[in-house]
Amino acid sequence: MNQTAEYLVEVKTTSRYILDQSDPDADRFVFAYTITITNKGAKAAKLLNRYWLITDSDGKTNEVSGSGVIGQQPNLAPGESFEYTSGSLVETPVATMQGYYEMLAEDGQEFKANIDVFRLAIPNILN
Repeated sequence: MNQTAEYLVEVKTTSRYILDQSDPDADRFVFAYTITITNKGAKAAKLLNRYWLITDSDGKTNEVSGSGVIGQQPNLAPGESFEYTSGSLVETPVATMQGYYEMLAEDGQEFKANIDVFRLAIPNILN
């Protein structure tokens, strides 16, 4: 089920390049990303699972899925937010991430909270 007014979770993203953990000569580019998940719906909802599609600028993709985020399955009442930071290692200086969270509302309804595509890029590589 897709989101409705009762089941609405907003996902905001920011990313940054981690220079001291990267090695461009070895095609190793490390990025941190911070996610803020806000329950904008009328029902409390628990984050059950995550799914990520990571695509580098060579077109190579990596799919990541699993239970919760950073070892947690936050339960968000209406209006509550949860923020976490994680990381990604890619082989090119520019990549994208997108995906979704599988959510479970307090009334037993499952729905997806989509994560719009966002960019991982070393500073000043793109105008």
